[in-house]
Amino acid sequence: MSSAEQPAAVNKATTDDDGMSWWYRWICKIAGVIGGISCAVAGVWNCVTVNPLNIAAGVWMVLNACVLFLCEVPFCCQFIEFANAVAARADRLKPWQKALFYCGMALFPVFLSFSITTLFGNAIAFATGVLYGLASLGKKGDAVSYARLQHQKQGDEEKLTGTTDGEAQ
Repeated sequence: MSSAEQPAAVNKATTDDDGMSWWYRWICKIAGVIGGISCAVAGVWNCVTVNPLNIAAGVWMVLNACVLFLCEVPFCCQFIEFANAVAARADRLKPWQKALFYCGMALFPVFLSFSITTLFGNAIAFATGVLYGLASLGKKGDAVSYARLQHQKQGDEEKLTGTTDGEAQ
């Protein structure tokens, strides 16, 4: 295996074992892009003031947008030299780690300067973290497996009590 094929194989292995389907991964990426856009627009708007806390929150929101773009869609940041390295590291993170990171990034400006602009600007970025958090919970089981498990549990309980379906004590 050549050195160019090896990172692709490692990347495929890390994305397949996180339990996310391809369509859910795309939903998370699209939410990340929309969250980045909303953070950038609201952050710039938040900087148009004389209050230093609003300016700090606005700058943080613009940085959130840059991080979301770097992690979710690195091809948008081709002019940044380290974009692919950041994206590769972000792809190796587990969904719960991304959830904590994105939610924490989105909450900080709200705590710094509580306003409608910071709330709505960070809402979609926070929702991206929630989507990754839901992905970390895993897939829902199907009804057949659940029924089989319940039937097995009922059989185990009957063995413990010494009764069967036809007997009454």
